[in-house]
Amino acid sequence: MKLRFVLDPALTPELREQILALWVDVTNAGGAVGFVAPVTAAEVRPVAEQTFAGLGDGLDRLLVGYEGDRPVAFLVIADNRFHLQAHWRVLKRVMVHPDTQGRGYGAALMREAERIGRELGLEALHVTVRGGQGLGAFYGRLGYREVGRLPAALRLAPGDDRDEIFMWLDLTGRAVA
Repeated sequence: MKLRFVLDPALTPELREQILALWVDVTNAGGAVGFVAPVTAAEVRPVAEQTFAGLGDGLDRLLVGYEGDRPVAFLVIADNRFHLQAHWRVLKRVMVHPDTQGRGYGAALMREAERIGRELGLEALHVTVRGGQGLGAFYGRLGYREVGRLPAALRLAPGDDRDEIFMWLDLTGRAVA
């Protein structure tokens, strides 16, 4: 089944709860989306609510991928809120429901974000990933390149520190050093 994408859907209470449930499911399946499993909806809710609040001013944009009527993927195209960085955006909270893995939904979600970025006249997209998850290779296949990393910046547990990896997609087609 092909995903149907909606940019800036009405953030109804029902959609908020569906996104929260998706976030919990992704985290508990091992996804690197701001938490370490196991988590509950009560633990994720405050961060989800902050994310939703950022959508209210219109600077951040919500992209949701639906399988039928069910939201199974989403990300936030976040504004940098700094005029010297107005030409690019950060993709945050990139996730696809674990029971839909292997269907190409993650790549489709990222390609749709790229399409939207181009449509908005952006010059680049940036995403930060957690080291040790193999995500750099996924984003690399989509044209992103690693532009930096903070060693051991993420402490998942005592003795389990991970690099924070910065990935960049140039949307202009010009060579970037």
